[in-house]
Amino acid sequence: MMAPSLDAFEGLAARALQELPEPFRSLAADVICLVAEFPEDEPLRDLGIDDPFGLLGLFEGIGMTDDGAVPMTGQMPNRVWLYRRPILDYWAEHTDTLGEIVTHVLIHEIGHHFGFSDEDMDRIETQGTR
Repeated sequence: MMAPSLDAFEGLAARALQELPEPFRSLAADVICLVAEFPEDEPLRDLGIDDPFGLLGLFEGIGMTDDGAVPMTGQMPNRVWLYRRPILDYWAEHTDTLGEIVTHVLIHEIGHHFGFSDEDMDRIETQGTR
């Protein structure tokens, strides 16, 4: 099976965004979703991650619970980054479909837009699988 191009990968991300249930889709409407091959060095350094394959996605911005609900003048819009190569690497090692993984990473990163921490989302996922 061939890995999708960057354009095709962006299509998967756009589809995942469109399929978010309401009210989440509306509440995340201003979040910009971007796709890159790999994360930049700065976020890896800031997060203490040595391997660029170790970061599948990233939220940049101010969460809604941290006064991000009303953007201030000069504030950049919230952004979610999906990293194609690390996600493809993860996909190659797991049984989930690529669409499921992209959706999972996107939802996780949008969770930060809503103010959830990684620990909050881990707890929610664990409860959801019981």
